[in-house]
Amino acid sequence: MARHFVFRGRWGLAAAAFALAVTASGCGDDGFSLPEWDAPGQNARIGNIMIRYAHVAEPRGGPWQPGDDVPAYVWLYNKGSESDRLVGASTPNAAAVDIVDADGKPLSDGVELPVNELVELEPSKPHLVLREVREVIRGGDFMKFTLRFERAGSVTFSIQSQVPVYDKSPSPNR
Repeated sequence: MARHFVFRGRWGLAAAAFALAVTASGCGDDGFSLPEWDAPGQNARIGNIMIRYAHVAEPRGGPWQPGDDVPAYVWLYNKGSESDRLVGASTPNAAAVDIVDADGKPLSDGVELPVNELVELEPSKPHLVLREVREVIRGGDFMKFTLRFERAGSVTFSIQSQVPVYDKSPSPNR
């Protein structure tokens, strides 16, 4: 009986070692995961699209007020075998979300996401604008946010407004 236990134990140990080796080598993995990039902001994934550093621009001089148009930024990376396109976005906290060029003009066709290329929707580049926000948005506030892609589909996650540099209030954790 003891011999049977040792035999089973060795097989169990071998199976555990094999599982660890497969996990460590990335065998069967598609090459990326949520913690792969250490970017601030909110991160998500849908299909082959990695979403990183999603955030609402920090308020300047005070909270964003109802009726304000508020910029939002995100990095997108397409790990698929064919290009995709960001075609829209929405949040219940704004009347609409536009995809705009560096000059703020709407991009009706969205933004192309070539294969294996980082696309940064940032200031002075194409980015998102929350039109006519419906409530006050302070630095640190979260809101639901949906991104729509031509091929990958839609993903909803929470996006945060950056904490402004003028906010010197103590953290609630102190």
